[in-house]
Amino acid sequence: MKTCLVVDDSKVIRRVARRILEELQFEIDEAVDGHDAWEQCQSKMPDMVLLDWNMPVMNGFDFLRQLRGSDVPKQPIVVFCTTENDLAHIRAAIDAGANEYIMKPFDREIIEAKLSQVGLI
Repeated sequence: MKTCLVVDDSKVIRRVARRILEELQFEIDEAVDGHDAWEQCQSKMPDMVLLDWNMPVMNGFDFLRQLRGSDVPKQPIVVFCTTENDLAHIRAAIDAGANEYIMKPFDREIIEAKLSQVGLI
């Protein structure tokens, strides 16, 4: 079973993402910010990270740069899932190593389409 780390400071978003991804046969872990996500990745690297941009402690962009700059042997697919929808944010995320970008609000169809594009389903 593929694994996904859902990183968002909103419990509601984490719950919705969990429900959709579990229906798509993913095993889910959750993190409340980039720092929490980084700690979890160091002990168990997921196949995919669904990542919010704006979070306290460490935002999603800083987490992504730390992850992509690390020498971990297995880099996960990273899909940003955020309200930041301007071209500058999207370009910065892709340039920093994000594989895909989803705008909030999202639904199962959107997540399925993006996961299909990155080869996870």
